[in-house]
Amino acid sequence: MDAAPFDPTEAERLTPEQERYFQASQWRIIWWRFRRHRVAVWSAVILAVFYLCVPFAEPIAPYDPNERDADHLFAPPQRPRVLHEGALRAPFVYPIRAELDMTTFQWMYVVDRTRPQPIRFVCLGEPYTLWGLVEGRLHLVCPPRDGTMFLAGTDRLGRDVFSGLVHGARISLTVGLVGVTVSIVLGMLFGGLAGYFGGLVDGAIMRLIEILRSLPELPLWMALSAALPVTWSPLWIYFGITIILGLLDWPGLARAVRSKLLSLREEDYARAAVLMGAKPSRIIGRHLLPGFSSHIIASATLSIPAMILGETALSFLNLGLQRPAISWGVLLNEAQDITVVTIYPWLMAPVIPIVIVVLAFNFLGDGLRDAADPYKS
Repeated sequence: MDAAPFDPTEAERLTPEQERYFQASQWRIIWWRFRRHRVAVWSAVILAVFYLCVPFAEPIAPYDPNERDADHLFAPPQRPRVLHEGALRAPFVYPIRAELDMTTFQWMYVVDRTRPQPIRFVCLGEPYTLWGLVEGRLHLVCPPRDGTMFLAGTDRLGRDVFSGLVHGARISLTVGLVGVTVSIVLGMLFGGLAGYFGGLVDGAIMRLIEILRSLPELPLWMALSAALPVTWSPLWIYFGITIILGLLDWPGLARAVRSKLLSLREEDYARAAVLMGAKPSRIIGRHLLPGFSSHIIASATLSIPAMILGETALSFLNLGLQRPAISWGVLLNEAQDITVVTIYPWLMAPVIPIVIVVLAFNFLGDGLRDAADPYKS
């Protein structure tokens, strides 16, 4: 037994950590929970690195992705090295020389291990126009002087695959962001109307959602993409595909928004806003949707990988973007022939960033969903 006098206020006194938690905003609490999800945090870091290629693809890529090198058709990857004859050196590559095998009529490449060629970093290389506005020649990494550096090999026309991967990230990664923006706007609009008004409006919107959900997704993507005029520029084709992906992805989010608003509209604060004369648009936009914003963010994060895979599939099937526009799906189009894949497996290199990005988005979405769940501590 404690002989000290009993203080009734001592039991109600909070620790500094408890006070900090109870005084924090909703977004700060979500951030604290998200930091505990290590896989999601690392996924966010990986995605941040990939998205650096979007604005800075030209200085990162050592070559122009559409530049052809007739002397290096189907060249294998040149692996960067730091050891030459047992001695440690600055990063370098061994030069390669093409020879035509007259028996199989295949290009064979001989590696010259007697002449290591140093890789240049932060150097002046091929000229480019950043975003079509700024002329420049500064590259993060450049091939050796009077040498080549094909980190992921070349394709049938001698185009550098690694430079294509860097430039392809610009389209493949942004198509998911633009498409999910269209999906969020439509999902919040139709889901908010169905959940708030109910009745006939709810019934009409739900029937429309059921019709869209009953249609097979990939054939519908293919049909709408094939309907795009062939005379359109690559930029308009890009926007057309993103809008198609966004228009077909909003029903899932709209159903989630509807179900949540059906319960939130009966809350006291929503009824108080109605009695005070607030318009339905203000009630939905300022009172109901903010309480649901964390789930919307998590759902959008999980929708982006599906749109990236959708664009990749359409471009792979020649129904999406085509050269000179570059995406990971356009690069995979070079690997349609199984014979080419077995002989030149580096043409399957775009599969690696696609898998990494899709997994990273899924892990990030799981982390955000757990962090935004009010029933998780």
